Amino acid sequence: MKKGLLGFTFCFLLITSYSQDKAGGRITGRVMDSSLRIPLEYATISLFAHGKNLPLNGTTADSSGTFVLTNVPTGTFRVVIESLGYQALHLGNITISQRHEVIDLNDLFLKPGHQTLQEVTVTAQQKLVENKIDRVVFNAEKDITSQTGVATDVLKKVPQVSVDVDGNVELAGSTGIRFLINGKPSTMFGSNIADVLQSIPANQIKRIEVITNPGAKYDAQGLSGIINIILKHSTVQGVNGNLSLTTGTINQNGSVNINVRRGKFGLNAFANGNARLTTTTPASLQRVSTDTATKNKALLQQDGSSDFNRHGLQTGIGFDWSYREKNNFSGSLSYGEFGNNAHGSMNQLELIQNGSGAILSEISSVNTTKSTFKEHNIDPSVNYKRTFSNDEQELEIAANGSFGQNKRTAGNDQFLQPQDSLIYGTRSNNPAKENEYETTVDYVQPFQKDIKLGVGGKFSGYDISSLSEASVWQSFYRNYFYDSSLSNDLDYHQKVYAAYAELSFPLGHLVEIKAGGRYEHTQINSFYSNAQQEVINDYNTFVPSIFLMKKLGDKQTLKLNYSKRINRPDYGELNPYINTSDPKNVSTGNPEVKPELRNRYEFAYSNDLGKTGSFMASLFYWISKNDIQPFIVYYPSIRVGDTVYTNVAVTTRENIGTEKNAGTSIFFDLHLNSKFTIRSNFIFFYRHTINERNKGYNSSNTNYRFNINASYEFTHDLAAEFFGNFNSPRHEAQGRYPSFMSYSMAMRKQLWKRKASVALSANNIFSKYVNQQTDLFGPGFVTTSLRKVPFRSVGLNFSWKFGKLEFKKEKKEENSINLNAPEQ
Repeated sequence: MKKGLLGFTFCFLLITSYSQDKAGGRITGRVMDSSLRIPLEYATISLFAHGKNLPLNGTTADSSGTFVLTNVPTGTFRVVIESLGYQALHLGNITISQRHEVIDLNDLFLKPGHQTLQEVTVTAQQKLVENKIDRVVFNAEKDITSQTGVATDVLKKVPQVSVDVDGNVELAGSTGIRFLINGKPSTMFGSNIADVLQSIPANQIKRIEVITNPGAKYDAQGLSGIINIILKHSTVQGVNGNLSLTTGTINQNGSVNINVRRGKFGLNAFANGNARLTTTTPASLQRVSTDTATKNKALLQQDGSSDFNRHGLQTGIGFDWSYREKNNFSGSLSYGEFGNNAHGSMNQLELIQNGSGAILSEISSVNTTKSTFKEHNIDPSVNYKRTFSNDEQELEIAANGSFGQNKRTAGNDQFLQPQDSLIYGTRSNNPAKENEYETTVDYVQPFQKDIKLGVGGKFSGYDISSLSEASVWQSFYRNYFYDSSLSNDLDYHQKVYAAYAELSFPLGHLVEIKAGGRYEHTQINSFYSNAQQEVINDYNTFVPSIFLMKKLGDKQTLKLNYSKRINRPDYGELNPYINTSDPKNVSTGNPEVKPELRNRYEFAYSNDLGKTGSFMASLFYWISKNDIQPFIVYYPSIRVGDTVYTNVAVTTRENIGTEKNAGTSIFFDLHLNSKFTIRSNFIFFYRHTINERNKGYNSSNTNYRFNINASYEFTHDLAAEFFGNFNSPRHEAQGRYPSFMSYSMAMRKQLWKRKASVALSANNIFSKYVNQQTDLFGPGFVTTSLRKVPFRSVGLNFSWKFGKLEFKKEKKEENSINLNAPEQ
């Protein structure tokens, strides 16, 4: 692997060495708040030739406040730095006398302004997608169609991300994503990611960061990479906020966000809630199975429906305070609660024949089911950041925690037909505690221009305490009695000690490099009651990463990335709770599943087309060992305690073997004119799975995801969007999971001098259901199932921005500053 990586790197350097460095001089600097001494993201930097009033060049500051003006010819210039809520800074008599001269303006401090809402006008547009050295940033605030929706509606539009009908998220064709909220983990994501993402209103999301190849600073956890959801938060002086209310035929949500800042101290508070109204999902299943010992064949047919609803609530408060300029303290405390309820009825026919076709038994029954899931969590965090005389030198110390409790309940009753007599039933109760906590130390030491070393360490803990109690119907006593074989408990403790080092430096004018390594020591101690044994597992993981970036002029960029990732099983995969609500299709977790390891390579090209838009394309390849997938085993009969289950499929999580993926991702954003924009995201990949669990059941297939987003601005305060999305069938080791197609339309009208807006949206308006057919197979069985998921919906959203410091966005003037310069 190391030889392959070195060869790949050498080829990349050889190719890019043929590029002619046509760039002229450069002007660099960092934009800071004069009172808080914090970076100002998205500050506008304009370059004017001496004596001219129209800008010659321009760019924006990145998240650290840093900017670079490239391709500056020789001559004398004037630089103007502007940011919302601050007084503009003018710098004159800046001279470039040599072609490759670099002028460093160092830190540039902007003073807070005192403009009111009516006095501030933004004439430039922020890019929808930003391409940075190690991540892609999707600025969600510009989106219209998702404003009445939730986080999953925004994620559908992010490059390389796809979402299925149930809200499950894939990144570059793969699950195993590390989700963060404002850069911090939460136990919520360990229980039910789809529920959590659908409890976050879309209008509370500022941006989404996608890191497919995380660097050494980040946890190795998360095979596909990291998705970091940044919620809205204002740092301007005064009191301001926003309110949003959405009503709809399926989803309803509301949110409020308030920011208060006085001098060097700021507070932020938020609350949001979401409810998915009860919908009915028709479903059917047919399974043909064979008992290899007796040669008997069994046909199982099920047909029925289930009702489902969910809800979510989140609230929290945060602060930040700057002390003596170079010390910054921040912290937050949030509370979340969400859950779902389901109940349904299924008609069932079971027909068993011998090898010659004679019917041995034919049983008709009705199975009624009911399940609930509830969770609440508290997430505290504190952070300290220290800067020094050289502002690129930084020390950061943080502590984060997430403490959650959840409870699952399930029950079912099976009635024999036509007598309508109860022949089987279960009741189960599964409370659990799930705690995650971490402390981190990060330090950045600059050496000389463009050379920085980052080092740090981290300790994280993950504890699970789960108790499952089950009762089974006893026909003789006509009552439910405790069943020790279906009842169990799990006590799981995981500790990870990590250290990393990462060096950023240029290789002449050829390429910019960020290379690092992360070492993680993992300790696991778990106890599974049914096994009556303690499992202790210690292992070490070294995670290297390298990023190479080559700028072709000031518009085009080439990147080559490599990283190694790990997927430690989460609570949902480990939980030994046995779900027998459908006694013919039983599911359970697997406490013995091993971590999955992945090596990932990516080669990417991006081109900023200026006013025309942008284009990004990448090639990726990854290989996973101990690949974790859902796995089904068919049993003609299996005894669990005192109960014998016949003709049953048991689904769990297993290390299936080795999986290899190679593919491409393409994204473009085209501005056909000042009013009409088209964006599209396409992912195509080839997957090869070596099934070491069932020899001879290897699979090879192609998969693709495609979406298109068109927006049109009728007037400066009236706009409309259309979004269409298609996911091809997902192929795994045991078959094919369904394809998914959706489309949405929205129109937004801004009111009250753009302080408020009303948006109307519609999803899949011409079809009530999305049909989901799944085809699975394995030794002794073939299963075909169909779900008709309700998806048609209409929503109406009202949003209002309030406070003394509000800023509006006007139509772009001909002589306005171009903010579509490439990210530096």
